[in-house]
Amino acid sequence: MYQILVCDDEKDIVSALRIYLASEGYEVHEAYNGEEALDILKTKEIHLVILDIMMPKMDGIKALLAIRSCSNVPVILLSAKTEDEDKIMGLNAGADDYIAKPFNPVEVLARVRSQLRRYMQLGGGANQSKLIKIGGIMLNDDAKILTVDGEAVSLTPLEYDILCLLMKNAGKVFSPKEIYRIVWNETPMGAENAVAVHIRHIREKIEIDPAEPRYLKVVWGKGYKIQAE
Repeated sequence: MYQILVCDDEKDIVSALRIYLASEGYEVHEAYNGEEALDILKTKEIHLVILDIMMPKMDGIKALLAIRSCSNVPVILLSAKTEDEDKIMGLNAGADDYIAKPFNPVEVLARVRSQLRRYMQLGGGANQSKLIKIGGIMLNDDAKILTVDGEAVSLTPLEYDILCLLMKNAGKVFSPKEIYRIVWNETPMGAENAVAVHIRHIREKIEIDPAEPRYLKVVWGKGYKIQAE
């Protein structure tokens, strides 16, 4: 059973979300400010967080930044504000999705299912190894650190998610559309070009010779894979 943390200073909203989510079989934990949310995350195996932005004691953005310092659990932000800058601020802080109040319960449930599906496909969950080593590449998914031959390498969030997906499924070929659907969590329109650009950037960072890659291989007509060693 997936465990979901709902955090909002409006108790009626928390109660309503608990009812909707429980009806779908989710176990719901309740918090009313960012500090309470972080306390629950320390003691429970949470698979997704629904987090309000405007709250007392610790607002949603500060709580989100604290969550991202130690976890890649999916976070959906809630806010009564609809301005683009609030959405951008949340996404830049590490949110996976954003829903404006008042919300449609059907939409909330659909977004929760989508984020949980993406999280598990990317290797989320307690039973997955958080340290992956392939040749000279080592990815620490707890600390979000990538090293190549012992040297730290900086990736953008999308580059990280693509590489993480491929490394956790070493040897498996993913088509550009599959990568786009899982990593971007959107309908794969124009996926080939978008994925190809990020693959090129990843190769430039992890390969000694990007033109003759050792790790990140293309399978012509099918997609990309990390070569299992």
